[in-house]
Amino acid sequence: MLKQLSFSNLRLLSALLGALVILQGCSVLPKDEPLLSPKVESNVEPKVVIAHRGASGYLPEHSLAAKAMAYAMGVDYIEQDVVMTKDNQLVVLHDHYLDRVTDVMSRFPKRYRLVAGKKRWFAIDFTLAEIKQLKMSEGFTPDKTTKALTAGYPNRFPLFKSSFSVSTLAEEIELIKGLNHSTGKNIGLYVEIKAPWFHRHEGKDISKAVLLELKNYGYTRKTDKVFIQCFDPIETKRIHHQLMPTLGVKLKLVQLIAETDWFETFTYKHGKAIPYNYDWMFKDDAMAKIAKYADAIGPWKSMLVNDESTPDNLIISNMVTQAHTVGLKVHPYTFRNDPGRIPEYASSFDDMLNIFLYRVGVDGVFTDYPDLAVDFVRRSQER
Repeated sequence: MLKQLSFSNLRLLSALLGALVILQGCSVLPKDEPLLSPKVESNVEPKVVIAHRGASGYLPEHSLAAKAMAYAMGVDYIEQDVVMTKDNQLVVLHDHYLDRVTDVMSRFPKRYRLVAGKKRWFAIDFTLAEIKQLKMSEGFTPDKTTKALTAGYPNRFPLFKSSFSVSTLAEEIELIKGLNHSTGKNIGLYVEIKAPWFHRHEGKDISKAVLLELKNYGYTRKTDKVFIQCFDPIETKRIHHQLMPTLGVKLKLVQLIAETDWFETFTYKHGKAIPYNYDWMFKDDAMAKIAKYADAIGPWKSMLVNDESTPDNLIISNMVTQAHTVGLKVHPYTFRNDPGRIPEYASSFDDMLNIFLYRVGVDGVFTDYPDLAVDFVRRSQER
């Protein structure tokens, strides 16, 4: 019987057997040959590539140049992390402080807050006009003694070379919509509302402001090419249950997933900030609960494939299976091609993508190297 099977049928049989193992929950899978992804059928939704902070492996994160480069690379979505300024403007920054990617420390040396004994320059303490004075760069860390700057990724764009600045959400939307108009493409937005708990404590409703900005540019329906993501489940539920119905919009929502000890989200009790407990998101009924208010999840990739996996044994959690069972898409973060960023269980960046996209079965990936991911998906779909 087996002698009569073609090579393609053997591959299909292998893929089906692998899928049966995955459906059993957290599984230990023997690793296939690298890049032997299953044939992509025409009726299967194509995998999605999301440019993480733009083409941030090549140009400073969230610069308009990085977004234009990502667009030209053929991605499906481009990410925007959004925070608010003192004068209620929406700007695109990964952090709600400015000192990791701009020269704010030298321009405004006394405009900091002390956070756990560390000086931080918060975007919310500056007007948009002041932020526009700053030079933006690749991310860095200053030496405590010498003040010398060390790049977070030494092989990426050199610190403070050329000319980059912080952009507003409106400027970025107009760039992407303008390119959609001139190229005839339809590249989407993937907007993260950053630290809404912090903004609320400061008296600002960032979620409402983001929704209004998107509505102003015509993004109002789930069929529109936009996702809204947030780590704060209290806020994600508020967006779904209260804000969107009130504002007359209905957009796709993504619940980002963190570990509790990352201190990603806080709640305030009697004026004291308490870390939000994410433990419930790792229980068997979590995906069903999230599906009541969200359309997708954004887990850290290590939540899907255990870092203790080896090339011969992939330890895969049941999160993707549980999410798909209740209709949630899965877009894990972050896929990087920098030295030391490819897990030991993968032989290359392509192999890592193959594992997640075609063995674990995620629907898309966040990556700093969108050209590599776009090319890999294209080659896989042509196979």
